[in-house]
Amino acid sequence: LLSKFAGGLGNDWTNVRALGSYIKGTNGKSQGVVPFLKVVNDTAVAVNQGGKRKGAVCAYLETWHLDIEEFLELRKNTGDDRRRTHDMNTANWIPDLFMKRVMDGGEWTLFSPSNCPDLHDKFGKAFEEAYSAYEAKADRGEIKLFKRMPAKDLWRKMLSMLFETGHPWITFKDACNVRSPQQHVGVVHSSNLCTEITLNTNETEIAVCNLGSVNLVQHLKDGAIDQVKLKKTVATAMRMLDNVIDINYYAVKKARDSNLRHRPVGLGIMGFQDCLYQLKLPYASKEAIEFADRSMEAVCYHAYFASTELAAERGRYSSYPGSLWDRGILPQDSLKLLAEQRGGGQGEGPQSSRYLEVDMSEAMDWGLLRAHIAEHGMRNSNCVAIAPTATISNIIGVDASIEPSFGNLSVKSNLSGEFTIVNEYLVRDLKALGLWDDVMVMDLKHYEGSLRPIDRVPESLKALYATAFEIEAPWLVEAASRRQKWIDQAQSLNIYIAGASGKKLDDTYKLAWLRGLKTTYYLRTKAATHVEMSTVTKSRHNAVSSGGALGGAA
Repeated sequence: LLSKFAGGLGNDWTNVRALGSYIKGTNGKSQGVVPFLKVVNDTAVAVNQGGKRKGAVCAYLETWHLDIEEFLELRKNTGDDRRRTHDMNTANWIPDLFMKRVMDGGEWTLFSPSNCPDLHDKFGKAFEEAYSAYEAKADRGEIKLFKRMPAKDLWRKMLSMLFETGHPWITFKDACNVRSPQQHVGVVHSSNLCTEITLNTNETEIAVCNLGSVNLVQHLKDGAIDQVKLKKTVATAMRMLDNVIDINYYAVKKARDSNLRHRPVGLGIMGFQDCLYQLKLPYASKEAIEFADRSMEAVCYHAYFASTELAAERGRYSSYPGSLWDRGILPQDSLKLLAEQRGGGQGEGPQSSRYLEVDMSEAMDWGLLRAHIAEHGMRNSNCVAIAPTATISNIIGVDASIEPSFGNLSVKSNLSGEFTIVNEYLVRDLKALGLWDDVMVMDLKHYEGSLRPIDRVPESLKALYATAFEIEAPWLVEAASRRQKWIDQAQSLNIYIAGASGKKLDDTYKLAWLRGLKTTYYLRTKAATHVEMSTVTKSRHNAVSSGGALGGAA
């Protein structure tokens, strides 16, 4: 029903007991989680989204589950096909303790949830204490079914499967929970299909989030964010999203109950790359990271302000008392909670430890907003989430979401046929330099939209119009970290890596964790052996150069 009437689903499977665990009622042994996931996979194929598009599901499993190694291989094209799910997405739900063990070269123990039923509901230091106690029990022989391995070996397998199959995605349990405004009434057990929603789920509530996106490029004025226009747009959007909660059709009662109780919405952005083009800022630059910070601060500030004004007008959401909002803790303040929970001694900044390094700069009058929330409360438990916006950004003609441009020349197809899209900003700049001619068109086609091999294009334009695979991945992570500071949910962050290697993947995803990201989405890779012909006789590898490395991130 959810698939038929709603769309994408995120499922949490950690509570299903592991392969080989004891079944008390029958004195038998469990088949584990994989056969159930096979059923889910086939259901997603059978029941599509209202006859309009394919069913879409993402299954999440926590890293200590005894079936995790088999879970990692679900999307492989080899092996027993009855234990593969080729049509379903998968994601790792990773606790901080695992990342610490990876960083520090520690051991990791896998359990069946039937032997440690409370682990999935715990996070932060409470999880670490409970997990260590279960490890001690296993050492004493009180838990028979477990497996121990170096944490780095499991991490390496996670990254190699991610590279090989694109799954499971890397998402971080503790950042999602410790920073959740709603931790007083439940636990975030997984994210959704696109990894931007971080809402509580339990046996009586199915989390639902209504999404909307602001076209950011329409809110630039004189080289900066037009705060007056943005505030008006966001206030309208938040009112509309709040209305949708009441007038929506809910396929199942648990979804309706959850949404009416907490009233979460997810306002995001699209056209981020278009803004950078307008401002003449290369994606791989400190100025672009600063713009990511300031623009998201503005969107979040106005979204939270709109929600508290709606609360003054329409009343607070029912589970508001005891929330982080109620306690005067805004999303950026919750980074301090995350630093405390992760521990590891002090890093360089006030909100940093050895395991968390986040920039804490701010530019707006948050004191005013705090006072408003203290007086009126909030209408919505959650307000901001950055969705992929693939279809709607196509319709209005901007780059999707927070994505870097995939190519300056691309072909898009829909039911009407195929369309060749050329980057209009690039055409404008090339025309201004007298470089837009038939030869340039042929060169762009030949080099698949990349300017890098075209000698007559100035370096400044090559930097500004660098495509996703020409930007070093740490720049994407750093910009996302600045956004995540302000966002009360998460963001669909695709990672692009050209010339992917184990070291690049390792560095990139460890950096994502250190910078406080809650989730990551698809990993998109391009082999260094992808050869581009620059003349008839000469070829060059499409590996990203190591130049322009980012301070503290390269």
